[in-house]
Amino acid sequence: MGSVIVSLDAELAWGFHHYSEPPTRTLRHARGVWRRLCQVFDSYEIPATWAITGHLMLDACEEFHSGHPAGERCCEAATDDISAERLWFGNGLVDAVASADVDHEIASHGFTHVHFEHERADRAFVADELAAAVEAATARGFDQSSFVFPVNRVGYRDLLADHGFDCYRGVAPARADRGPIRRRAAKLASGVVGRPVPPVVTPQVDEYGLVNVPASLYLFDFQGLARSILGRVTTDPVVRRAVAGIDAAARTEGVFHVWLHPHDVRGPRDFARLDAVLSHVATRRRSHGLRVETMADAADRVRAER
Repeated sequence: MGSVIVSLDAELAWGFHHYSEPPTRTLRHARGVWRRLCQVFDSYEIPATWAITGHLMLDACEEFHSGHPAGERCCEAATDDISAERLWFGNGLVDAVASADVDHEIASHGFTHVHFEHERADRAFVADELAAAVEAATARGFDQSSFVFPVNRVGYRDLLADHGFDCYRGVAPARADRGPIRRRAAKLASGVVGRPVPPVVTPQVDEYGLVNVPASLYLFDFQGLARSILGRVTTDPVVRRAVAGIDAAARTEGVFHVWLHPHDVRGPRDFARLDAVLSHVATRRRSHGLRVETMADAADRVRAER
């Protein structure tokens, strides 16, 4: 009997700080999507790992964000129809996750979503980002143990351990082993035939004492025109792959770890994709005893098994 983990990279405008202006179309309904996602997870009684950018836990900010790629007062930027407060601050969203009926994990996604391979992200910058993220979470009463790297750029793992984190989401094995051309070819093949089956992973303790909980499948990797065309002639290829991964986890002792951004879910067909995946998880939980875990649950289990 294996397990399924769902993790979310919850970042609002911080995920787009490298844009000249935050994408209004993507972010206009993002806050409402957070709340609706909480309702969806509640309906299936499935807890998730919400990796939340630390700045979203603040009610206000007086820092200048010295050296930040987006500028010293980036969190004051607004669009024509979205205020800075709704772009760069949580304003109740974090509380909505924490107070949901299911026991979600509140994990860290850095402080301002600067990835750890950025030209400005030297060791001192990363240490400051981690310290600020921990401080913001602690002030809200969250004792975080899991970390999701911004843009999935894994690095400075020793600093994670120094700042009290126990585990992180590692890169999916298939993506780690392939170059960009092979990854694009694999994505197209998966869209056409629903294969290969995404990997069922085995969390392991790394050299810094952290548990690496690798990803298996990004639920919104197959988008755009290709999705629209295939959607007319076949069932959702991502759902087919997710179902195959869930079934594989139900038959083994491994972990099937899917992830998404809240802002990926923009309309009915996106909610339908997530609903189909969560529904199958719930079905296999009943029929095969499939576990539903958070990243912290999996890390605790790995340490206990050692």
